[in-house]
Amino acid sequence: MKFSVLTLFPEMYSTFCGTSIVKHAIERGITEIECINIRDFSNNKFRHIDDTPYGGGAGMLMQVEPIDKAIASVRQENSYVVLMSPKAKPYKQADARRLMNKEHIVIICGHYEGLDYRAEELIDEKISIGDYVLSGGEVASMVVMDSIIRLQKGVIRDESLDEESFDNALLEYPQFTKPAEYKGRRVPEILLGGNHAKIRLWRKKMALYETLKYRKDLLRGRKFSEEEIRLLHQLKKELEEGKDPLYTYEV
Repeated sequence: MKFSVLTLFPEMYSTFCGTSIVKHAIERGITEIECINIRDFSNNKFRHIDDTPYGGGAGMLMQVEPIDKAIASVRQENSYVVLMSPKAKPYKQADARRLMNKEHIVIICGHYEGLDYRAEELIDEKISIGDYVLSGGEVASMVVMDSIIRLQKGVIRDESLDEESFDNALLEYPQFTKPAEYKGRRVPEILLGGNHAKIRLWRKKMALYETLKYRKDLLRGRKFSEEEIRLLHQLKKELEEGKDPLYTYEV
């Protein structure tokens, strides 16, 4: 898939495109990222693309014409145009999975106090990465691209994506690596015994526990399987008895 990023600061993407998973995806031809400088479409010799808002107010607004021309320079029949903006529902893992099937995503990175509203009418979707305000959309666009790129076939091993946080509305279970003991803290014995059926149940139980602790909101409206209901009852019993579910092996 291809990303066309419309930005005032294309230099910000050099490290992003040359590092880790994103770099590998580009080198393998799985992903293409191009950065378009919106200033190149300014209609004045000083390359200004902003002006004061009608009706007064603090700050400057990005003008509609340079943005319109920048979009037109990359738009294709299969293009999907998004605007990074705090004025949208928070971005979710489900959105990454939905957008991973787009062939060409055009991302507009706003700056200053925002965009002339007529520029917003040129887009297909607004995306927010959270309920806060950034200086510009560049960092947010990298978050969105990274979340989508890593889902592309051939970027990461399929099994590494199977049980990630937010899939199935659960956070990921705790994981451990060597050494088996560090400063008196041991890896849960159930992970060392080689019983994969019990390990699977323990991981499901701990995913439920992590979600209950940190993101209970994810469970609202979720339909639980009989197995999950049993594990939730078990968690409740363990907590009432003052046990640490991490080291309780009854699954």
